[in-house]
Amino acid sequence: MNTTNKVNKTASLLATSMIGLSALGLSAGVYAQDAELTIESWRNDDLSIWQDKIIPAFEAKHPGIKVTFAPSAPAEYNAVLNSKLEAGSAGDLITCRPFDASLALYDQGYLASLADLPGMGNFSDVAKSAWITDDGKNPFCVPMASVIHGFIYNKDAFAELGLSVPETEADFFAALDKIKEQGDYIPMSMGTSDQWEAATMGYQNIGPNYWKGEEGRLGLIDGSQSLTDAQWVAPYEQLAKWGAYLGDGYEAQTYPDSQNLFTLGRAAIYPAGSWEITGFNANADFELGAFIPPVAAAGNECYISDHTDIGIGMNAKSENADAAKTFLNWVASAEFASLYANALPGFFPLSNDPVTLEDPLAQEFISWREKCNSTIRSTYQILSRGTPNLENETWNASANVIKGTESPADAAKRLQDGLASWYKP
Repeated sequence: MNTTNKVNKTASLLATSMIGLSALGLSAGVYAQDAELTIESWRNDDLSIWQDKIIPAFEAKHPGIKVTFAPSAPAEYNAVLNSKLEAGSAGDLITCRPFDASLALYDQGYLASLADLPGMGNFSDVAKSAWITDDGKNPFCVPMASVIHGFIYNKDAFAELGLSVPETEADFFAALDKIKEQGDYIPMSMGTSDQWEAATMGYQNIGPNYWKGEEGRLGLIDGSQSLTDAQWVAPYEQLAKWGAYLGDGYEAQTYPDSQNLFTLGRAAIYPAGSWEITGFNANADFELGAFIPPVAAAGNECYISDHTDIGIGMNAKSENADAAKTFLNWVASAEFASLYANALPGFFPLSNDPVTLEDPLAQEFISWREKCNSTIRSTYQILSRGTPNLENETWNASANVIKGTESPADAAKRLQDGLASWYKP
């Protein structure tokens, strides 16, 4: 073979190789060698799902990219992640909490803008609102899922006691009274030791029915409402009644304690977020049901906290940016939405693609979107950027009100005074 023919044959083989890579959706330049991605997350409870289901599905379609899911303990995540980012040792992909915590990372240059990521077109403005700059120009995390608040209950206990699902507050407290009177079950399983549950599964669960969801939340932001207004004090007035139904020693009861009490069948009702579904399905040997936070009176509109919970962004200093963007585009796909929602029942897709949920309890929660008005937690957008931090202060106030160490009015005034000390609408 002469020299000219050898050159032509070599060029032809290279062209064929490039076509083959293109057909796989790969770039010869990017994947001349394998890329390895590491995901930072606080969700250490779903490690096996990422390892056994999500990552294998991605790697099957993208054999040039290897992914490692490397979570931290939830309570330590923020500090651990910040330390890694400052040291330049953080992973390529960063799991994002909603709103200000992640916005701060973007503002510090730790998260990359995803304005040019094609997959971002698969989400509504509402879905993107938790991970976008205030001017709406730079999204920095791909929305993954929301969680919905409500109450999970022991259907066997309800059947045994002849209880029906409560629809109003009067129904709710009548059911709690009957469970307490009967004596075999703790009426509700929740403690105040860790404080955040009192706010997240207490105040933010029942509150939207009082402050009318987005109407009240946006009213706080624009200054037309105050935390001392009746609709913001009222949830605390209900929480002040809860302590009588939480069982002996609830003041020292931790979050895992509460989960165990319920799944062991010792409590009838659990103030919940939908994230509990997977664990409860695995650990409870009784039938589970769920009900919407009861409204004040029959016929009232209902409101649910359908909270933008988790997204995923790219470390701005990642050395594997092209591979990371490939992964993020896949997270924005219908395939990921269906896989994630069914692998993690209770984490509901935020993409525009329709998803069928296989888990009946998860389907019950998501069906509330058709019945009730959706909102997000009142403290998460803008209002917890200063000191005192409104989110953290709400944890403390909610726990105090349940324990009876602070009155609803005093708690509301303390929160409003703290907010007003730094926030001007």
